[in-house]
Amino acid sequence: MHGDYERETYIVQPHDTLYSIAWRHALDYQALARWNGIGPDYRISVGQILTLRPATPPAAARSPAAIAKPPPSAATQPAPQGSTSARWEWPTSYLQSPRAVIGGGILLEGVLGQAVRAACSGRIVYVGNGIRGYGNLIIIKHDDNFLSAYAHTRDVAVREGQDVLRGQLIAQMGVGPHQVPALYFEIRLNGRPVDPLPYLAGSK
Repeated sequence: MHGDYERETYIVQPHDTLYSIAWRHALDYQALARWNGIGPDYRISVGQILTLRPATPPAAARSPAAIAKPPPSAATQPAPQGSTSARWEWPTSYLQSPRAVIGGGILLEGVLGQAVRAACSGRIVYVGNGIRGYGNLIIIKHDDNFLSAYAHTRDVAVREGQDVLRGQLIAQMGVGPHQVPALYFEIRLNGRPVDPLPYLAGSK
């Protein structure tokens, strides 16, 4: 056996990016890059086989102290404090109270074609419709820890690699999962979805 054990893998497809693959599997993009020896440019190639979990020894060979605790879920994640919450704003206006969606995001129902704006300054790292269930999706990287996603958009006004400011127009609202105009919005911290509402609480 030579100490090997089965790992989960993924074969890179056309139009994939490291960020979209990490998002699809709820992983931290930096950890995914580290596990696969990918450099700071995060460049991947079609057909490349990526490992989706770290190369740790089997559980039987690990001591109890070496077993890490799982990250907190969106429901138990501590609310942001200080300047972190102050830098976020609502990505769009909405007609009804935001509805929480399984997975940690919120659904904001509105009017077809209304403005969708960056909830926080950052860089566009994904634009496309290659992730099932998100429709036309935009992902923004805000720093080494935070990403945000804007799903079911149309008429995208940004491109991958572009820097955007908080409040900048990035797209229009499209048709959501229930065939009504809606934006699905999600914030991820270190690859894991967190409740967006505490982050948006400081905005108008």
